[in-house]
Amino acid sequence: MAVLNEEQTMLRDMAQEWTKNESPVAAWRKVRNEGKNFDPEAWDAMAEMGWTGVIIPENFGGSDFGWMSLGLVVEETGKTLTASPLVASSLAASAIILGGSQAQKEKYLPRLASGELVGTLAFDDAARHTGATSSATVSDGKLSGTKPFVHEAESAGLFVVLASDGVYFVEKGDGVALSDRNLTDQRDHAEVTFDGAPAEKLADGGDDLAEQILDRARILTAAEMLGMAQQVFDETLAYLKQRTQFNQVLSSFQALQHRMADLFTDLELMRTAVEAGLQALDTGFKVPEAACLAKSRANDVLHTMSRQGIQLHGGIGMTDEYDVGFYLKRARVLEASWGNSGFLKDRHAKLAGY
Repeated sequence: MAVLNEEQTMLRDMAQEWTKNESPVAAWRKVRNEGKNFDPEAWDAMAEMGWTGVIIPENFGGSDFGWMSLGLVVEETGKTLTASPLVASSLAASAIILGGSQAQKEKYLPRLASGELVGTLAFDDAARHTGATSSATVSDGKLSGTKPFVHEAESAGLFVVLASDGVYFVEKGDGVALSDRNLTDQRDHAEVTFDGAPAEKLADGGDDLAEQILDRARILTAAEMLGMAQQVFDETLAYLKQRTQFNQVLSSFQALQHRMADLFTDLELMRTAVEAGLQALDTGFKVPEAACLAKSRANDVLHTMSRQGIQLHGGIGMTDEYDVGFYLKRARVLEASWGNSGFLKDRHAKLAGY
């Protein structure tokens, strides 16, 4: 487990307390049942606590606490399945920090830091992530193309779009059309079609800007998945300790003890990989490699954890009454985002020269 400084410990504890008291899974149920994308009041609370500006420099309205600090917050929101555009908007902000000009940073970063503006990434052209490639085109400052799966699209006012010749900003408005995607996690996803939408290219960042943005997406998504895996483990263990079968609590059966021990080991390995990824972002050391390891490990462990959580709960695990099924549904969407395990392991091998 990473060694945290005093500020990070306070931030984690605050996030832990807020999510448990103000945004439990019951809050997600309410958002879902009302057909909303997220609770605006919860988003306002996040902005007031400064979470929307954790990675944004102080001179643009943020706190510049770093990626480890943001990862701690995202992990806690993952535990309670808090529906918010925090991850997506933070990634849009990171793209501007990496490749935006001074004027672009002054235009967008203060609004993202305050939570007034929500941003998101619109990168992939296909149902499965295939790398930093795109068929979207830009002509005379107008962008055209379709992005079939965009997270938090409905709530976003700013899209960071990958085109064939670089990364662009597109504000929601003329030339931007959304079509809802009803994915299994029942969160905010849409197909976004750009048809001559006014676009502004990120001024800096180099040829690998898109990959830098994707690496941040992989690591921050892995942090959310870590929180989910931890919660499924904790809920499953608590259930085994109170459920009885043949007049014995399930946790007394050695076979189930072995399964939980294996899951605990997997969880600790996942935590190591995710925290290493967040530390890599803060230090700039081998970020691409760390991103591949963090997300691929998160994919594999959360897949197993969510499946085992359902099975160890038995038939009730499949019902809407119990929370554990929500984690499996969210897991399957996040596993497919920004690269599945096969893609990421192949990329890591190529980075190592194989």
